[in-house]
Amino acid sequence: MQYNYLHLIFVCLCLLTQRIHILGNQLGTESNRNNKLSLPGFENLTAGYNKFLRPNFGGEPVQIALTLDIASISSISESNMDYTATIYLRQRWTDQRLVFNGNKSFTLDARLVEFLWVPDTYIVESKKSFLHEVTVGNRLIRLFSNGTVLYALRITTTVACNMDLSKYPMDTQMCKLQLESWGYDGNDVEFTWLRGNDSVRGLENLRLAQYTVQRYFTLVTRSQQETGNYTRLILQFELRRNVLYFILETYVPSTFLVVLSWVSFWISLDSVPARTCIGVTTVLSMTTLMIGSRTSLPNTNCFIKAIDVYLGICFSFVFGALLEYAIAHYSSLQQLAAKDMGTSKEVEEVNITNIINSSISSFKRKISFASIELSNDNVNYSDLTMKTSDKFKFVFRDKMGRIVDYFTIQNPSNVDRYSKLLFPLIFMLVNVFYWAYYMYF
Repeated sequence: MQYNYLHLIFVCLCLLTQRIHILGNQLGTESNRNNKLSLPGFENLTAGYNKFLRPNFGGEPVQIALTLDIASISSISESNMDYTATIYLRQRWTDQRLVFNGNKSFTLDARLVEFLWVPDTYIVESKKSFLHEVTVGNRLIRLFSNGTVLYALRITTTVACNMDLSKYPMDTQMCKLQLESWGYDGNDVEFTWLRGNDSVRGLENLRLAQYTVQRYFTLVTRSQQETGNYTRLILQFELRRNVLYFILETYVPSTFLVVLSWVSFWISLDSVPARTCIGVTTVLSMTTLMIGSRTSLPNTNCFIKAIDVYLGICFSFVFGALLEYAIAHYSSLQQLAAKDMGTSKEVEEVNITNIINSSISSFKRKISFASIELSNDNVNYSDLTMKTSDKFKFVFRDKMGRIVDYFTIQNPSNVDRYSKLLFPLIFMLVNVFYWAYYMYF
């Protein structure tokens, strides 16, 4: 009985050992397949294929031809100096290891890309990018009988774009989309545009909120880096901002505020509350408009933009209209004070004349006791002298009085009269120079 138990245990151990051996062979076969990295369904074609080695390894560089479809440019940010675009990137190259008989092409499941060599293309100056994954990874692999491989991707990327905002909002920005190999230099991989400028599609059909695509063109350049000399493909496109929105939102209101400030020139100088209210209201409104125009741009931007220049001009005219009333009103008060002073001076001169006459009469009576005769018409004042300091004070007061009289406005109502003509004329001339400079230079 004990012998039967031992025999049964031995048989079980043999069966277990045989089963483990079979599983080991299966795992080894699968491991060998993984080492060969053969494409499922194309085992005969890809026998010995190594995805870690590029086509023509050790020989001529791989020629990779690219095309782009720009699906959308969702946002262009002046504050972050970048733009976000969704693109269809298509790459074509020839791998002689994948040549097969016939004229057919096969579209493979995108997940089979793991079994093939693909170029390590990346987007230069990209801040963040992602490959769309709904419902599966948006990738395409297509094999042609001559060994050509088509690899397509749908990518959304945010790319840096250095902007010059000195002419904002009448600016034109030149942005780039640059593609380059990350690890393979020019000795291993050569990038080319498949059809030149026709390799890029979709830009001419884009409808952007603030911009219009003026033109675009493609370039092939070399990027010299510490790790080697790389081929770089560049798509350069020009974006022109639509200024109509800013005209309606900023330029027209600011111009109307300037015109509103001129209404005070037709109001009497005596209407202090009315003219002060118009001046202060227009100044505060311009200040609010200037602050609001900068909300879409960061405070760190040190650009003096075209819109800032125009708002500064409008603010100067509005503030000048307020100062004009202050000057005119002050001049009218000075004129009234001068009239009152003139009346008081006449009264003082009469009093002084009477005092002098009475003093001379008294002086004559005193001199007569000393036997000195004075004639009323022959009084000689040549012996009277004046100190030097008194002479200096007299001359200084005389000069200052002449200067003050020169700058004193004799008729304050003329200030408003001239302002009605000068303010609109100067404002129109400034606008002509402003728009001519920023639109054509």
